[in-house]
Amino acid sequence: MKLSEKFQCVAAAVLILTGIVLRFVPGVRFSSYLCLCLAGLCILWLILGRWAEKSRTGKWCKRIFLVGLSAVTVLLCAFEAVIVTRGGEDWSAMPVDAIIVLGAGVNGESPSLTLQTRIRKAAEYVELHPEAPVVLSGGQGPGESITEAECMRRALWTNSEEWNQRYLLEDRSTSTAENFAFSKALLEEQGIQTDTTVIGVVTNDFHMFRAKLIARREGLTTVGVPAELPWWWLTANYYVREAFALVKTLIFD
Repeated sequence: MKLSEKFQCVAAAVLILTGIVLRFVPGVRFSSYLCLCLAGLCILWLILGRWAEKSRTGKWCKRIFLVGLSAVTVLLCAFEAVIVTRGGEDWSAMPVDAIIVLGAGVNGESPSLTLQTRIRKAAEYVELHPEAPVVLSGGQGPGESITEAECMRRALWTNSEEWNQRYLLEDRSTSTAENFAFSKALLEEQGIQTDTTVIGVVTNDFHMFRAKLIARREGLTTVGVPAELPWWWLTANYYVREAFALVKTLIFD
């Protein structure tokens, strides 16, 4: 076995082991899957390399694979640059007519770390805009004993009549697109003209670009209010995942 082939085998083994370990680390499941996929690519490259040594067809397949992989990598890097650049833009000081807080995972009845950061940012933001109605948006997914909207309500609840007048719970959505579609309908039920309304959107920085893109498709004018995760490795995991999510949104949604 050639030295390069030994290196590919070692790289694949390390990636597989890393993927298995990360599977048990909360919040980074995507990184686990990514490591396993990269391991598969290493093995595939090894197989194509051996095939190319014996067959002209193998050589062409190896070239096509390399060109395709390079194109995908360049595309994902371009998307990542946009996501990172636009995600950090904070327009929280800009006047808004309404606020939508996007939900995230709930562990049983407790907010995930991602949702905790959104709740903290929302608590600060709604104080800056006391007249704006607030939609807490998020349904109930696997492993969640309550809806994401209810989890946010419990965390933000102030035991005040203000809840009956200002806060709206959108507890049916299961995706970002549904977050905005159902939240838009709730605001319109309150007599708010969403086509002329400026809406502050509270979500995480890594999610902001795609969230605003989806909101625009719903005909909403939004400004971003990004919440940051406390740990760099979690941030890196979600930013990389978001590039793939953006591809899915552009192609399939």
